[in-house]
Amino acid sequence: MDVGLPGHVARHIVAAPTPDTLRRLTATLATPGTWLKLCAPAEAVAPLLTSRWAVQDPEFMMTAPLRPDPAEVPAGYHLAVTTRAGVTAARLLTGAGEVAARGQFAIAGTTAVVDQVETAAGHRRRGLGTVVMRTIAATAASMGARTGVLVATAQGQALYSTLGWTLHTPVTAAVLT
Repeated sequence: MDVGLPGHVARHIVAAPTPDTLRRLTATLATPGTWLKLCAPAEAVAPLLTSRWAVQDPEFMMTAPLRPDPAEVPAGYHLAVTTRAGVTAARLLTGAGEVAARGQFAIAGTTAVVDQVETAAGHRRRGLGTVVMRTIAATAASMGARTGVLVATAQGQALYSTLGWTLHTPVTAAVLT
């Protein structure tokens, strides 16, 4: 999938990485900033990658049933939910229009794939990540999704666990240098 961010131009998710699959895939990739998300622990897949790949900190694929429970937006913020080209974004904005927290998802069948959830540094520890995640879940459920899936950092895993998300598999991320 094209990501289009500096240092993160594309992402390939491999659900069941095998030596042959990784050899074939990595032989076709040449653009620095291309990422692999491999659904396996690092000790199983890192030895299969060449020195062109930099293995990152552990990540965690998590899943959750989606519920149509709307989130209450805290005072001083307003919620904007938009859909463009199949991607729905939820943004919590300050009164001045700054993005305080955001996240997005796309639906595949009855699954909502959640991505790029983040809270701006000056707005952390206020429950805004929870508001974004509940908004994503409710919006995706209203669009027919039943299950959510995401890949979390160790820090994100702690938040998502409190919201009912459970570990599905460890994920190894690697970037082409």
